[in-house]
Amino acid sequence: MLTAIKRPQVVQEYEKGKAVPNQAVLAKMERVLGVKLRGKVHKRSNRTHTQTPAAKFQPFRLRSRVSQFRSSSERFTISTPIIDVFMASGSMRNVIPNRLDAIERFMLLFQSRMFVFITVLSFLAVASFGSGFETSDRVYAIEVVTEFCHDPAAFTQGLLYGGDDTLFESTGLKGRSSVRKVNLRTAEIEALHKLDDTYFGEGLTLLGERLYQLTWLTNTGFIYDRNNLSKVEKFSHHMGDGWGFATDGKVLYGSDGSSSLYQINPQTMEVLQKHVIKYKDREVYNLNELEYINGEVWANIWLSDCIVRISPLDGTVTGWILLHELREGLRRAGYEIDVLNGIAWDADKNRIFVTGKLWPKLYEIKLHRHNGTLRLPIEKMCL
Repeated sequence: MLTAIKRPQVVQEYEKGKAVPNQAVLAKMERVLGVKLRGKVHKRSNRTHTQTPAAKFQPFRLRSRVSQFRSSSERFTISTPIIDVFMASGSMRNVIPNRLDAIERFMLLFQSRMFVFITVLSFLAVASFGSGFETSDRVYAIEVVTEFCHDPAAFTQGLLYGGDDTLFESTGLKGRSSVRKVNLRTAEIEALHKLDDTYFGEGLTLLGERLYQLTWLTNTGFIYDRNNLSKVEKFSHHMGDGWGFATDGKVLYGSDGSSSLYQINPQTMEVLQKHVIKYKDREVYNLNELEYINGEVWANIWLSDCIVRISPLDGTVTGWILLHELREGLRRAGYEIDVLNGIAWDADKNRIFVTGKLWPKLYEIKLHRHNGTLRLPIEKMCL
């Protein structure tokens, strides 16, 4: 308790011969300070001790110490004068000045207990932030329903369900980019259109009988006939880049690797709306492959194992899907793979499919509310 007192001041007071309340206190101070104090011992008992020059000694000048507590950084340390006073016992309590009235005593006790209460709450808040999630968050884990084979050479950039157990897929990398029609059950490529080597294929969506494909770093895209993948026309867009594409059957939704979700007129390719996607006031960057599912836009977050669910009406984050176990399982099996990317939805049978770049597997999954404790906060895992 006396460690909060500066040693030179204590020694100076006692070198001047000022008295202390009793021998026990003097001995205790000598032990703490490691010096022999030459002050006179006050001979009065603890219970009848009256105010003497020793009572004015700095540790017990509570009026000044209270003001220091209110104005200095000492209130943030464990060894505060307030706690020192109320943790004291026996003779130490008897040296509190008589002029400390009842109101001051009450305020000191109240402040000391509030200090401890706030400190405990702070530790609990930090612990909660580090290991759990807010109950208002819609966080989902996955269950794998079925595993399908997937072309391990396909650098998947866009994925969608085409009906009758077929998928349409856009692949990337210069010289290897394509649009393809794939049999879900066998992974057989039933039709393929290879892009010119100057283009890097990106997001893909199906509107009516037309497939819309984006390319990377060119602000250019292509439209294909869904039946034979013949190129119908070329278009330009006004996003920062071309990453993900999806549709609700009326408008297109696009991403450019930033935190922006674009709503686009499919006839003119003009941007109708743009929402900056945020989670707890923090922008959600790296929006990648997109899929429109039951009134929401789902987006892969590049370089993460997460899918974010977004309301296209206002850009609100409506939930998170955690898929780390898929990539980790493939890694443990010895596969050299890239990131999670690719979401497809079978609206008729309510089936969800996911895969990744250079993944040898494609998965049908079901979602379950995550009711346990997250190993890391969403901000650490997904953003």
